Amino acid sequence: MFSCRRVIAVAALAALPVLAPPVMSPVLAQDAPNLKKDMVGQWELATTERSKTCVVTLKGDAAPQGLKLELEPGCAAALPFTKDITSWNIKGLGDIVRLQDAAGQPVIDFTEVESGIFEGLRTNEGVYILQNLAAARSLAKSMDQMIGDWSMVRGNGQAVCGLTLTNTEAGQDNFQVFLKPKCDPAVAAFAPTQWRLDHGQMQLMSSKGETWQFEADDNAQWRRVPDSADPLIMIRGQ
Repeated sequence: MFSCRRVIAVAALAALPVLAPPVMSPVLAQDAPNLKKDMVGQWELATTERSKTCVVTLKGDAAPQGLKLELEPGCAAALPFTKDITSWNIKGLGDIVRLQDAAGQPVIDFTEVESGIFEGLRTNEGVYILQNLAAARSLAKSMDQMIGDWSMVRGNGQAVCGLTLTNTEAGQDNFQVFLKPKCDPAVAAFAPTQWRLDHGQMQLMSSKGETWQFEADDNAQWRRVPDSADPLIMIRGQ
């Protein structure tokens, strides 16, 4: 037998209005044209550590299977797979930048991982980066300015360690760093082996997985963050 409470519940459900199927948000439909417009211009296609680079100019003019592009003459030598690229397009839900062959098939697909930076994977080759050319060259210039000898000092100016930042690749966008002899015990125990620039910070990393982060104090020095009463500051070696 049905209880009175169950009968009331069923009746209440029956009285609910029938809902129409959900309507897809128009935002997705607008993504493709917006992204297509934003992508027109010059881009750097590169390996993650930027040891091999290629300038790609994406255009808004129609081409067979997609839109026109130009590759600088040295692209095929630096990145052999680029010889198959003849056009570009926006695919997926408007969030994939595709560099494609003459048949419209993907040579490599990119998705945005942060503003203005796209990542693409080629099977058995690895990850490639597509980045606005001006931003990529600005980063490269910043990195070039970091290479060389530095002194790590306390807030009172007392030197605690010397180190050399190099442009020798250590994988995953990192580069080798070497400590000089007679470092402060705390720095020697940290023993950084790699460095990188990331989102405006300079990072030192040890083989144990520890990371020290520094932010630019001015054009000449970097201060460890979070700040402290007795800060560590990196200045150019004398």
